[in-house]
Amino acid sequence: MHSLIVYAHPEPASFNAALRDAAIQTLRSYGEVGVSDLYLQGFNPVAGPGDFTRPVNPERLGYVHEQRHAAAARAYSADILAEQDKVARADLIVFQFPLWWYAPPAILKGWADRVLSYGFAYTDEAQFECGLLRGKRALLSITTGGSEAELRTDERHTGTVEQFLRPFGGGVLAFTGMTVLPQHIVYAAGSLGEASRRARLRAWQGHLRTLAA
Repeated sequence: MHSLIVYAHPEPASFNAALRDAAIQTLRSYGEVGVSDLYLQGFNPVAGPGDFTRPVNPERLGYVHEQRHAAAARAYSADILAEQDKVARADLIVFQFPLWWYAPPAILKGWADRVLSYGFAYTDEAQFECGLLRGKRALLSITTGGSEAELRTDERHTGTVEQFLRPFGGGVLAFTGMTVLPQHIVYAAGSLGEASRRARLRAWQGHLRTLAA
């Protein structure tokens, strides 16, 4: 099995980093593991004309039209091609990120905008169950600042965790054909004591072993 971890957190000492490292250690027992550390890479999340090395129309940017051409000719910028090659190899993609304003960090949304492109991840005819990335599994592993009880109290304003993760899990990943697995959530990660951190990491590794097996 080939796994890819797409990691979106700027702090190397964060619990997200610990979850990333635990995933790498665990999944290496089952095959190759690739990592896209978006902040460390300095990944540019802003889609624009620089994404295309041989634009069809240099005078006016039609982004999806340019994607259609670039997918056929591999006429993307080097950073997009590198990420697409990682995605193409992966059987399991783990997205590790903190929940910010009830959504993934902007750098991760920008990764999806630029990497999961027309002609690579989907077309007009190839979406959802027929998406071009069908057969791959996707797992959202997230941390929250608030506790589970606090998030449930806020549901009348925000909706449930499942609802505010749906735009990314369903509207992006499932749209491309990936099978989106039930999310893994560590609530109030910043408030965990050392024993709780270790317990959550062990549980995470056990969950990944089950998926890999």
